[in-house]
Amino acid sequence: MERIMKIYPKGMAAEPSSAQPWHWYMIKCALDPIVGAAVYLAMLWAYRVGIEGVDLGALVVMFFLMFPPSVPFRDFNATVVVALLRAWSRVVVGVGVFWLGIEFVGAPTGLHTQATLSWLVLAPASMLLVHFTTPFIVPRLWKLYPRRKVVVVGVNSVSMRVAQSFSDRGSEGQQFVGFFDDRGADRLAGSGALPVIGSVADVSNFVKQHGVDAIYISLPMATQPRVVSLLESLADTTASVHFLPDVFVANMIQGRITTIAGLPVVSVCETPFDGSAGAMKRVFDLVLILAALPLWIALMAAVAACIRLTSPGPVLFVQRRFGLDGKPISIYKFRTMSTLEDGEHTYKQVMRNDPRVTPVGKFLRATSLDELPQLFNVLNGSMSLIGPRPHALAVNEQYRKLIPGYMVRHKVKPGISGWAQVNGCRGGDDLESMRKRTEYDLEYLRTWSLALDVVIVLKTLKILIAGDKRAY
Repeated sequence: MERIMKIYPKGMAAEPSSAQPWHWYMIKCALDPIVGAAVYLAMLWAYRVGIEGVDLGALVVMFFLMFPPSVPFRDFNATVVVALLRAWSRVVVGVGVFWLGIEFVGAPTGLHTQATLSWLVLAPASMLLVHFTTPFIVPRLWKLYPRRKVVVVGVNSVSMRVAQSFSDRGSEGQQFVGFFDDRGADRLAGSGALPVIGSVADVSNFVKQHGVDAIYISLPMATQPRVVSLLESLADTTASVHFLPDVFVANMIQGRITTIAGLPVVSVCETPFDGSAGAMKRVFDLVLILAALPLWIALMAAVAACIRLTSPGPVLFVQRRFGLDGKPISIYKFRTMSTLEDGEHTYKQVMRNDPRVTPVGKFLRATSLDELPQLFNVLNGSMSLIGPRPHALAVNEQYRKLIPGYMVRHKVKPGISGWAQVNGCRGGDDLESMRKRTEYDLEYLRTWSLALDVVIVLKTLKILIAGDKRAY
């Protein structure tokens, strides 16, 4: 069975369970589901509704989707908020599917609309409140438990980050003692402030004499004989031994640790939309499109009529662009110009007051109505509502050699709107504009959540209503 653990290089690492008493770990695992269940029961009581079998089923679904938790309790920041909302979005989808299944088989759902809607809003709010208070409460509770002594072998950027994490969060059960390294102080930049205890050869004796519980080894693989010797010297101790691979030298996209045939594999570049995350995103796209179906069909009919009546040529403009995994796809747009470019061999960016743009086309581009036909791309699965905007093939061939990580943005389906667009990076095909747009696209891949997609949808609607001066 494949086990997956995500790597969060910017501060949201997995909590080492070995540092936590089992009953404390169980309390933390059950806290969010307990809060969700308590709010559910409170809403039934507040609306004077009796609990039924279907309510118990919904609670079971919630516990199943939220246990064990993926949200740490040691910090409260924007990353924690997004992670909690992402976990709650799974609950909303899961409970919704559960109720639809009950309805499908013909059994009464017993769904109480007011109580349920109140629960969907108040439960995550209550969980956020709990996570807001735990950074202040947990350090006081941890004083009841003895802390594990930890040493780190090897001084480098990775080991210093880990040691700093232990020092900052000693209440999590880890007491950082110091470093071991064979290099002298003159070879360790900034080592004057580092607690370097001794050399690698001193580790075993120090561990036995001072009751060290865990050793974290952060030595390069080029020193393999030294690592083997160290492991042999630690064989007669009871300390836990961990390796710190220097995976953060790469610009990771959805970094994670998996196992294949029992062997650990470190992923440094992967799509965020594998497994349940991809299914959630697809459901999100289809629900929004189908919910607004009458509106966008009527709009498309009106726009098509205006184009047909005001200028010669086809209503739709079809162009080949890169899609998922860099495979070419055909995207649809309303024609806004008098000339058509295939974008494969040559492409000229539309400029302000471009003579190629028709009068109706100018309005369509300013309001982004020319993008409406791409909803068919979303329906057929070649695009998503939210994702990096697809570029013409000629543009890709030009910038893939100039911008590091440019092609990584194709690890996901292209979108009608994206994180770059709602942050002002729209238009412009110069190197700096494309570099900035790529940075936002890669940030979207690193930090994706369903909550982030909702934020982008809302920001896109705001831009459409207020108008975008960069659209021409």
